[in-house]
Amino acid sequence: MTRRTIAQNALRLAAFLVAIGAAQQAAAEKLVTSLSTYRVFITSNFTGAELVLFGSIERDEATVARRGAYDIVVTVTGPRQTIMTRRKRRIAGIWVNAESRVFAEVPSFLAIRSNRPTAEIASPELLRRNQVGLDYIVLPQLIGGDVADVRHDDPFRMAFLRLQQEHGLYRERDNAVTLLTPTVFRATITLPANVPIGNYDVDVKLFADGALLARDPSAFETAKVGFEQFVANAARDHGIVYGFSTAGMALVIGWFASVIFRRD
Repeated sequence: MTRRTIAQNALRLAAFLVAIGAAQQAAAEKLVTSLSTYRVFITSNFTGAELVLFGSIERDEATVARRGAYDIVVTVTGPRQTIMTRRKRRIAGIWVNAESRVFAEVPSFLAIRSNRPTAEIASPELLRRNQVGLDYIVLPQLIGGDVADVRHDDPFRMAFLRLQQEHGLYRERDNAVTLLTPTVFRATITLPANVPIGNYDVDVKLFADGALLARDPSAFETAKVGFEQFVANAARDHGIVYGFSTAGMALVIGWFASVIFRRD
């Protein structure tokens, strides 16, 4: 190995170490977040709930100066499920189900919170790569035996998003994250009365100058309690007994009602 080759390798190594140092310096920020509760109990009079997320941005001595302020995007994803959508068509004056599309393993609940419109936070390529916003969330569909996402203006995709938003299950707000100080923020996560049961993932992303700097994952759970949970467990774990019990109860109630309202 010649001296020239050794010098070239040394230069490459030095450049590589400088690049690593620059990358570490550019990503010196760290997110620390906490939820007001990590378990939401659903009872018979449940009308919805609100969770509050608090967070702070920790900086060290190696943190580079940012030209602009920080941006925060909070994404809450509910249990995944497979949903079939149908398109109705009028045939001979009657509305019937015509075409259908199956959305495979899509979020049953999706809430996106940010301190300003996501289109102003980063480039479309970065938003698409990190699935930030309803426009860039991946919604796989079963098409011809394959599972894949489709273009954003697909009629079934647009109708699916519209229906989920009308039911309050998909929400996007660009003023739901409040920066209390330049490095401290809070966000409110609203759960509707029809929120699905299961585990929810919370992904907090930190942006600045159009770049993704850090992210912090957490989670919470929704669970039924009381008589509703007893009925749900009985239906799931003892299906046959639950079915006979329900049928017997219906017969008894029907007989009792006929006795009370019997006309002599």
